[in-house]
Amino acid sequence: MHGVFASWRAARLYLLAWLMLGLLLAGMLAAGGAPWCTSLLFTLPLALVYAYATGFSAYYVCRAYPLGQRPPPAIAGVIGATAACAAALWCAIGATWNAVLGALAPQGPGPGLVLNPPLLASMFGLGVILYGLSAAVNYLMLEIERVRRLETRELETRLMARDAELRMLRTQVDPHFLFNSLNSISALISLDPSGARAMTLRLAEFFRHSLGLQADRKVALDAELALVRHFLAIEQVRFGERLRFEAEVDPAALPCLLPPMLLQPLVENAVKHGIGQMIGPGLVRIEAARAGTILRIRVENDVDPDAAAGQGSGAGIGLDNVRRRLKAAYGHQAGAHWSDGHGRFRVELALPAQTTDIEEN
Repeated sequence: MHGVFASWRAARLYLLAWLMLGLLLAGMLAAGGAPWCTSLLFTLPLALVYAYATGFSAYYVCRAYPLGQRPPPAIAGVIGATAACAAALWCAIGATWNAVLGALAPQGPGPGLVLNPPLLASMFGLGVILYGLSAAVNYLMLEIERVRRLETRELETRLMARDAELRMLRTQVDPHFLFNSLNSISALISLDPSGARAMTLRLAEFFRHSLGLQADRKVALDAELALVRHFLAIEQVRFGERLRFEAEVDPAALPCLLPPMLLQPLVENAVKHGIGQMIGPGLVRIEAARAGTILRIRVENDVDPDAAAGQGSGAGIGLDNVRRRLKAAYGHQAGAHWSDGHGRFRVELALPAQTTDIEEN
């Protein structure tokens, strides 16, 4: 089905409007002296027949002569000619139907309507006007359909662009971490062969889990923290007791969703540019809490006070990656900020608190 008959709701409203028109025509005939019963039997079926005829005919004419693609005189001429033909056919059907009513009516005076030339001329003019109105309605519906398709296409394009950007940013994270880990393994081979072997096995296990993640599918904070712990277990092979980790997470925040591997580059920066630059032990701490519709996450680490200003600039690729991924996934609804002070470097994230019960973006 097409046009006004594309949905049951539109078809019902369309036919209801024509039935009201049929009642109006019956009232006009009754005001001219025709019996009400005869007027209703004559106008209501004719109204429904013309409703279907104009509904389908006007739709295909409007499709064949779309606005903006054909000259306006050509459109007006085609619609005018089609409207005249449809109105003439309607008058013929009306005359035939009136004769049928007269033949089927019981014996008595005035079995049918008197279709004199003025009445037929009025029917013809009304038919032309109604066909023009039907064409205008179909043009309006076609324009609405065109705008809806454009909006759908634009939305699909935006989603594809967002997913492409997320995939691109994700591909920047994995090689960055892999290169750092391979450098660490290379350094351990001569100093601690068993440690290098253990780190290689943990690295393989880490990538086995991380490669199963999809860039366009968000993961729960609980799963993201598990991946972070796995990453820190790899780094602790190299740092030993120098690397400590704490997590303070609100239970309500655990099912909240976030882009995969969003925290890993932050923790990697904390280890490489924070703990890795210290002589003594250092702490990496993650805090997460849900405040209404906002999920707040803080990643902070100890730094060498003499080199405290260096982590923000030295870790630019990871921090910029996180900020861009948040912007790609949430727009202006999310943000990332970092600060330095009192021997600590901290990154604070704020993003919408979505759970598995809420449809993902």
